[in-house]
Amino acid sequence: MLYYLFEYLDLNYDIPGLGVWRYISFRAGMAIIFSLLFSFLLGKRIISMLLRKQVGESIRDLGLTGQMEKQGTPTMGGLIILSAMLIPVLLFGRLANIYIILLVVSTVWLGFIGFLDDYIKVFKKDKKGLAGKFKVFGQVGLGLMVGSILYFSPDVVVREKIAGDPVLQQARLSDADIIEINSGAFFSKESKKSTKTTIPFVKNNELDYSQILSFLGKGYEKYAWLIYIPIVILIVTAVSNGANITDGIDGLATGTSAIIGATLGIFAYVSGNTIFANYLNIMYIVNTGEMVVFMAAFVGACVGFLWFNSYPAQVFMGDTGSLAMGGIIAVFAIAIRKELLIPILCGIFLVENLSVVMQVAYFKYTKKKYGEGRRIFLMSPLHHHYQKKGYHEAKIVTRFWIVGIMLAVFTIVTLKLR
Repeated sequence: MLYYLFEYLDLNYDIPGLGVWRYISFRAGMAIIFSLLFSFLLGKRIISMLLRKQVGESIRDLGLTGQMEKQGTPTMGGLIILSAMLIPVLLFGRLANIYIILLVVSTVWLGFIGFLDDYIKVFKKDKKGLAGKFKVFGQVGLGLMVGSILYFSPDVVVREKIAGDPVLQQARLSDADIIEINSGAFFSKESKKSTKTTIPFVKNNELDYSQILSFLGKGYEKYAWLIYIPIVILIVTAVSNGANITDGIDGLATGTSAIIGATLGIFAYVSGNTIFANYLNIMYIVNTGEMVVFMAAFVGACVGFLWFNSYPAQVFMGDTGSLAMGGIIAVFAIAIRKELLIPILCGIFLVENLSVVMQVAYFKYTKKKYGEGRRIFLMSPLHHHYQKKGYHEAKIVTRFWIVGIMLAVFTIVTLKLR
């Protein structure tokens, strides 16, 4: 909102200094600062309110050191993250941007599903919370909406890079072929719909989902949505659940999400800038630069929440926060066409997810074969395995963060490692 206010004042009254609001870097910086401030200011108030309402976590005795000491710690702290993130986005973002609208809707959508789950657990005293099928239904519904908008919306477009030397190419083009040369960047000014995405470690690193249907013959491109939308649904559901499973010990999901968010913010900035897109030889995706403002608020809110969520936690985020954070990361990665990097960047989420799947599958297999279920890990998800081995949860969280930072750096390196 402030963006539009100051843009109006700058255009109509030419007030010195207001032009700075046009810069994404400035507004992203403001978003980080304000999300941190809102986290601190709202955090104390929301925690006090949760304590008054006796919105405490019901802890099961799993035989983990220090686990029962957390009994009664306020949950639903995801309200702090979502509030501290959305307020700066509304203040500093360009709200007419299709990607900002999509991310805000995704945040509210999954935040509401998580809130229902926490509400049932806390106020209805039902430890199972919202039935799993309803969670999945909500995640699939969001994936269907996101996939449909990204595929069909005329505002979601890319600009193709024109191969060859810019000067020579410009000489060959007619006056009707309008092009853009910006500090060496050479892209068509004509925006076009595309189902291309980025493949890591490959020199010509673009995959067009529509090519999977090339066996259908001429005109196969118009059926690309049959591939694209299910892939979006799968990614949104998987990453959202991955973040949810990772949220098991103090600060783990929050810190990991902040690291992932910062990396995705870098990708959004270079993808929305012709100079960097040209230098890195990646797709130039129109209007994605604005997403940096959203991700800045996301990272600031996560870091601000860590003030209260680091060991020993004063508040848990609950599903209100974890489902929404995972969904935001998934939608953001898909929008900037970096979803195939998720297994690397979100490696912590992936491993946590796999540890649960492997544990359950192996237990069922051995029970059927030997009559007694056996386990791969002492306990799943993986962070509980290390707790069972006697590691303090603060050490586990710190080491997982270090691994997360290494994965983030490696993900960034894939821009040039081909």
